Amino acid sequence: MQAEPMWHVEVGFTEIDDRTRADAIVEVAGGRFHGWGQARRCPGDPSVPVVGEELAAARALSDLAHQLIMSAAQRIEDDEGRPVSLHG
Repeated sequence: MQAEPMWHVEVGFTEIDDRTRADAIVEVAGGRFHGWGQARRCPGDPSVPVVGEELAAARALSDLAHQLIMSAAQRIEDDEGRPVSLHG
């Protein structure tokens, strides 16, 4: 029995003042994909770093997902020789 493929996504954070940036990176056979997202805390809001991390990570993963969909569409187009539209 062959093991199922498994991808590992790394998410790293950078916090500067009231901004949190997340970088999500995955390396697959087709290459390396890097998504990013950002969150900003409003001045009157309490400082709860995990909220900024969750928002920034969600946005980075969304960006990463979009890139993977576009890459899959390009592979299909290259294989079939016609434009395709994939929805995510």
